[in-house]
Amino acid sequence: MIEKMIALIEAKIRAETISEAGKQELLQLLASLKSEVTGLEKSHAATLENQEALKKSADELRSSLAGFELSHPKLVAAVNSISHTLSNFGV
Repeated sequence: MIEKMIALIEAKIRAETISEAGKQELLQLLASLKSEVTGLEKSHAATLENQEALKKSADELRSSLAGFELSHPKLVAAVNSISHTLSNFGV
């Protein structure tokens, strides 16, 4: 969508009856804009991939913890009790 808009702007710049120097300046600015947009799109895609990987890891951790709690209920209760006591002491 952005690429189409940039292409449309470029076509309009080329069709305008302005000085060649003015056209070149506008086209250079447009090329800079296009480069920045491309960088943002790549960065956004990488961020989405990282978020998906992080969500998957968090889900796997939750699942592992749930399994650990089921298989070691007394240990989990003892750790929770110690954590609660330390928290009450302000640690």
